[in-house]
Amino acid sequence: MRRILVESARRQAAFKRGGDCERVALPDVAEDAAGDRVDLLALNDALTELEVQHPQKAQIVKLRFFAGSSLEETAQILGISRATTQRSWAYARALAIRAP
Repeated sequence: MRRILVESARRQAAFKRGGDCERVALPDVAEDAAGDRVDLLALNDALTELEVQHPQKAQIVKLRFFAGSSLEETAQILGISRATTQRSWAYARALAIRAP
């Protein structure tokens, strides 16, 4: 799923697909929906770096973000405690916020 989303984001960012143009939201679209967008290319780069340094935390991010697993489901899949999963998830989100 990650590769599909990343490739889709790359295609949309391509010059051929109008990647250099600024997208303008329609007035009918709710403003809070625009806040839910994620830069998948930046996420992919950050996740690749995280995999090198902290493979288990990267796996948690993949399960939570791409698979939509809850904390409990992620902990059960990886065979770790919910508290460890929660700490690792918070750590990964903090790294993402600090990233340029």
